[in-house]
Amino acid sequence: MIFGLAILGAAFLLCWACEVAQMDISQALALALIALIAVLPEYVVDAYFAWTAGNNAQYIPYVTANMTGANRLLIGIGWSLVAFLFWLKKRRTIEVGKEQTTELSFLLLATLYSFIIPIKGTLSLIDSIFLLTLFILYMRTSSRGEVEPPELTGPAVSIGCLSKGIRRTVTIGLFIFAAVAILASAEPFAEGLLGMGKAWGIEEFILVQWLAPLASEAPEIAIAVIFVLGSNGGAALGTLVSSKVNQWTLLVATMPIVYSISRGAPGVLLLDGRQVEEILLTSAQSLFALSILARLRLPAWGALTLFFLFITQLAFPNPWVRYGYSAVYIVLALVALFKDKQTIKSLYSMLQQTFSLIKSPGKGVSNHLSR
Repeated sequence: MIFGLAILGAAFLLCWACEVAQMDISQALALALIALIAVLPEYVVDAYFAWTAGNNAQYIPYVTANMTGANRLLIGIGWSLVAFLFWLKKRRTIEVGKEQTTELSFLLLATLYSFIIPIKGTLSLIDSIFLLTLFILYMRTSSRGEVEPPELTGPAVSIGCLSKGIRRTVTIGLFIFAAVAILASAEPFAEGLLGMGKAWGIEEFILVQWLAPLASEAPEIAIAVIFVLGSNGGAALGTLVSSKVNQWTLLVATMPIVYSISRGAPGVLLLDGRQVEEILLTSAQSLFALSILARLRLPAWGALTLFFLFITQLAFPNPWVRYGYSAVYIVLALVALFKDKQTIKSLYSMLQQTFSLIKSPGKGVSNHLSR
């Protein structure tokens, strides 16, 4: 309980730091930094499994189990939860700002590439190079966003009133302190959940795929909920979209790298049938989620569908059921895309704006979106 409270406290600190940071950097970059810090426990857990797998092949399934579980949990529970809470509070659909088109563009590219991984049945350094490049371009593009004065609330107001030098020092200090608190609390919190799961006789693969990610995803979901309760639905959903980009690019990219370092030579993570199914299912869910969010809003029907499909798939561990759910996600995504041609236009426009921003170092996101 104490470690869960520590993670919650760190989430509050990150929210205040994010608000104040927007006085000096773009909202997109501030949310990207929050997402990067919030998912640190996930990197630690997956890196541990990848490192151990370098000397013990029995741990290879755990690498993808934790990664796919975290990614599907983030969308199935995280995105749905903030949409539901925002509707309860405001009685309207949650939306993300146009500045979040950068995140959605890179998430689309990462999702399309992710379908290649289950087809070839391996996770290699080639995948790392591509996904790591995507992440670097994503952070670089986010840093070029326009800086707009934020609406500060609560403790952030007091920090924002400080002189520029002190304000920046305090903000950086909050980011660092929150990161340390999350890292220090993640292992005992996760171990507590795993211990509880073992006591209940839950299968070890299920523990790694769902209970461990539940603990590691707690900081970012807590941050998003705090944003929603503060009536900042755009920042809440934007944070979770940024987290998804982080996990679908940098997190996946680091696994073959850590595995290879552990082996002492370049190595390839060979995927068995279960892992192929899980990655395909995760890719399909991501594609469907993007097809819904392409219009920069997450309607109630979309949130409910994401939640329903996520929850029901847990009750059917059969391989053919996983392929079946993958097919359902893909079909629903295609229906959403082709039923409303504006959805396809929106995705194409996002990619155009992002590529244009990558090629234009001196221009911010707002300038491109206003064209």
